[in-house]
Amino acid sequence: MKSRNKLVASLLVILVLTAACAPRVAHYATPSAPMMEEVLVAATVETPAEVPSQATPMPVADAGYAGSALPDAPARYDRMVIKNAELALLVADTDIAIDRLTQIVGDTGGYIIRSRMRFKEWLGVNYKYASITIGVPAEQFEAAMHRLRGIAVRVMDENASGQDVTDEYVDLQSRLGNLEATRDRIRTFLDQAQTVDEALRVNEQLAAVEAQIEQVKGRMVYLRERSAYSTITVQLDPELPPAPEATPVPTPTWSPADTARQASQTLTTIVRVLAKAVIWVTIVLGPFAALVVGVWLVVRWRARGKEKTPSAA
Repeated sequence: MKSRNKLVASLLVILVLTAACAPRVAHYATPSAPMMEEVLVAATVETPAEVPSQATPMPVADAGYAGSALPDAPARYDRMVIKNAELALLVADTDIAIDRLTQIVGDTGGYIIRSRMRFKEWLGVNYKYASITIGVPAEQFEAAMHRLRGIAVRVMDENASGQDVTDEYVDLQSRLGNLEATRDRIRTFLDQAQTVDEALRVNEQLAAVEAQIEQVKGRMVYLRERSAYSTITVQLDPELPPAPEATPVPTPTWSPADTARQASQTLTTIVRVLAKAVIWVTIVLGPFAALVVGVWLVVRWRARGKEKTPSAA
């Protein structure tokens, strides 16, 4: 009996130590005492199974995600780099440049993500401008950049960048293995649950862990797909004809003959103005002036007639 008690105590210590050293897991319901006793009694009768040591590697991540296969992890020296680039190209003809860009996308096995066209008037003509974002396989990135430069009259601006996500992917893979190991352990407790309340609590923790597994798998798929295809945004600007130059105005030079001619023209203009003024005054004010003069003469004549007549003695 004492040896049996020591064995039971030893198994309890092993279970406690295993739970303490296990990967981080959400809290879940502890099986009831009767359930634990049944497990311990079975352990005393049957040959105990081998307990995996802490040095045992974590289980390999499940390859399934939403019904599709999850891409394999990168090799030890296979770096996962998300590449992006922006090109501003001056082209002779925008339509021809778009056709050549589309051909480059098809040759490299890429695809067009989005495109935008706009028109701008210059010297009475509408010129087309285009902005196109494409995705090309990562191994074709440099070749695509080289061919895109070739469709331009001049490269006005170029900017390329990369983001290494290898470490993040490896961390996610390790986290996925830990989560799946935790999920499997929680499932064993779910199978051992004896009451509905225990089953519900364990199932709640199981659902939380499975949700984290789906999130990690989704992030891994995103990183794998983004690193597999590089994004290039190309701005196409048409080459515009130069604006016409303004005709220079000649600087006038001084000439005595020109000055005499200008003075003569000015004098002629003044005489014409004065002649017009005299004509206007004569025609408009002449009748009134003649009437005034006539009245003045009549008055003057009568006054003289009275002076010559002798006054009565």
